Amino acid sequence: MRGGERVLERLLGLYPDADILTHVYDPAAVSARIRAANVRTSFINQLPYARKLYQYYLPLMPMALEELDLSDYDLVISSEAGPAKGVITAPNARHFCYCHSPMRYIWDHYHQYRKEANLLARMAMPTMYHRLREWDVSSSARVDHFAANSSFIQQRIRKFWRREAEVIHPPVETSLFSPSSEIDDFYLWVGQMVPYKRPDLAVDAFNANGLPLVMVGSGGMEKALKARARPNIRFVSHLDFAQLRQTYARARALVMTAEEDFGLTPVEAMASGRPVVGLGRGGLVDSVVPDRTGVLFARQEVDDLIEAVSRMENFLRDFDPRHAVEQAERFSVARFDRKMRRFTQMN
Repeated sequence: MRGGERVLERLLGLYPDADILTHVYDPAAVSARIRAANVRTSFINQLPYARKLYQYYLPLMPMALEELDLSDYDLVISSEAGPAKGVITAPNARHFCYCHSPMRYIWDHYHQYRKEANLLARMAMPTMYHRLREWDVSSSARVDHFAANSSFIQQRIRKFWRREAEVIHPPVETSLFSPSSEIDDFYLWVGQMVPYKRPDLAVDAFNANGLPLVMVGSGGMEKALKARARPNIRFVSHLDFAQLRQTYARARALVMTAEEDFGLTPVEAMASGRPVVGLGRGGLVDSVVPDRTGVLFARQEVDDLIEAVSRMENFLRDFDPRHAVEQAERFSVARFDRKMRRFTQMN
């Protein structure tokens, strides 16, 4: 249950009788609202170990999508972070795509993903992904209207597919968060400890400046990061929602080191009345207002983050939590519902 599933829940709120079509389905991993819907799967779901190894079936997904029979539907909404938009719809159907991101691993993050892949995958990727890019571009013509979850993704859609998109930010349950009257002295980092999230940048910067940092999350980099972190950095693999809410609200500020497509955690932190120090690229450009709700830095370099945290220390003297809460409300569930309802009623 991550950002894409939250969007799916809101779409079900707008269209409660809608069917869900997906490649792989694990009822135990989703919310009750999604389980209550009529869920159909492609043939990928029947393949060996599909729930755990679905990424390995990517080359088969375009064909699997095209085998789904959508001829009875007059409204199709694809939630796209992979090849979902490639379904074939009826001539009189309207197809709206809510795009979280064009497939990063075949476009601008391709070389990074290939570098980190095993030997067999590195050998197969050039030919396989070349064909997948051709299909990805051609299948974008099957969509009538695109929505992007940030201006950053709007730009990527324009670059890779040569299509225009309306920006509709993802829904954030801002009402679930609230400021605290007590603020502790630690900075907070939240996310998966994987290379593209750049948790190493936070560790190296706070190793250098000596300020308290709490890192919440787990992943393949966790063990190595713990080994090189100094005592001022504390690792927490998991927090339940109540603990996370309290941690957001009592942190000095949230640290964001990744280039996110949108990024829910900065909005959740601001809804908790706390500012953000983050990379000034990607979705953060939409959510954080410099020198009002946070501090941005230009490059994913240790010195840049150290300097940004230093600026945050000065910024906090005059920071007003109400500004952060007001900014977070721009990404509320109610606003998403209004924009999405209007979007899916376009001709």
